[in-house]
Amino acid sequence: MSGHYEHYLDGFADTLAEVAATGRRLTREELKARRTLGEQAADAGHGLRALAVAHLAAARAAWPVGPGSAESTLAALAAVEQAVDAFAEGYERAQRLTVRREEAARREFIDDLLYGRGGLGRLAERAERFGLRLSRAHAVAVAEGPTAYVEGGGVARAVEAAVLGRFDTRSILFTTKHGRLLCIAPGDEDEILTYFARQAHTATDGGRIAIGRAQPGPGGVVQSYEEALTALEMAERLGLADPVLRAADLLVYPVLARDRQAMADLVSHTLGPLTQARGGAGPLLETLTAYFDAGCVAAEAARRLALSVRALTYRLARIHHLTGANPADPAHRYMLQTAVIGARLLDWPNRPL
Repeated sequence: MSGHYEHYLDGFADTLAEVAATGRRLTREELKARRTLGEQAADAGHGLRALAVAHLAAARAAWPVGPGSAESTLAALAAVEQAVDAFAEGYERAQRLTVRREEAARREFIDDLLYGRGGLGRLAERAERFGLRLSRAHAVAVAEGPTAYVEGGGVARAVEAAVLGRFDTRSILFTTKHGRLLCIAPGDEDEILTYFARQAHTATDGGRIAIGRAQPGPGGVVQSYEEALTALEMAERLGLADPVLRAADLLVYPVLARDRQAMADLVSHTLGPLTQARGGAGPLLETLTAYFDAGCVAAEAARRLALSVRALTYRLARIHHLTGANPADPAHRYMLQTAVIGARLLDWPNRPL
């Protein structure tokens, strides 16, 4: 075995023999040389355990034979200890530098991937190093917890370990961004992101996860990521209670929010009269929201609002009187429901239109 690592044992036997003969300790230059050899071994990809065994084997082969004092034996043992320790120190230092370089390269790649920087062709080449084939479609899930996720933190590690323990690790990429936990997976393996969402929700005892649509090509990841972020933003503005949101199910909201002035006009025209009610528009807007969320089932809406059905019916009648639109009439319902969504998106009546 030592022959395979001969370069990294250079001078070791001669130094050991001299130490056994003189009883001296290794010099500063000798220790520096061993550290340098350790760094070289790490850079070459050799295992530290095998190299330590090679040092011990070389020490045994070069051990002084014949009668000798206990002092020379102890000096030789001390020299072996010093040499192996210095070698391991250099090896570990090189490994730490490699890890830091890898982490920096990974973070740079992820930033470029999520923001679409660096050229799509070059991005696709770099992606293969991290297990992604950007010629395929990919989807991104974004988890938002009660507190910010930290790269390498306990929650992030637990979620990553759970997902990687179940699925093929080569095609999945985890990272954190702005306190959120991200999972990037092939677009045709939806079960990965579904499982990730469940694990992220459980790990934080809450939180919300949005899953973007699968998008093709090198720019697909950033598109899916932006969709997931938009879904989280919409969920916050609309007060959606679902812990797992799919961007595909929320496509109507960005469309409605795109023309803010038109939406503000609709809200003002349709719901503006509610401000004339005693107590303002808030309670009646809350009633409409619950009614539509309950599928226009009065009993369910009343339960959600902790009201009697009679009280809910009175409120709906009051809304009809003020706005001229009947929430129970299918002909009026679409306009009212769209206006309610607009009010939630624009945070009306808390903010003026």
